Amino acid sequence: MSKFGELIDVSIPVLLDFFTEWNKESDVMHDVLREVAAGLGNKVKVIKIDIEKNKALSEALRIKDLPTLIIYKDGEMKWRQSGTLDANTLINVIQEYA
Repeated sequence: MSKFGELIDVSIPVLLDFFTEWNKESDVMHDVLREVAAGLGNKVKVIKIDIEKNKALSEALRIKDLPTLIIYKDGEMKWRQSGTLDANTLINVIQEYA
């Protein structure tokens, strides 16, 4: 968990995508996240977290629905939503915290 703290305690927004390989909605978000990363470049850090490989973190953050997207900035959770979003909507949300 200390590594997680280091990941999210940065001055740019950090978008976390909690997913599993077998979840169809999670699969849809892979392309969306690529678009977001390409559109925002170094203004955001995008991190994908497989809940099956990171059970302790997923439980600590109470991840129930997939995909779950969370934005952190300076170590604080700023935004959270479950379900899919299109790239433009997600970019607009991230820019609120940039």
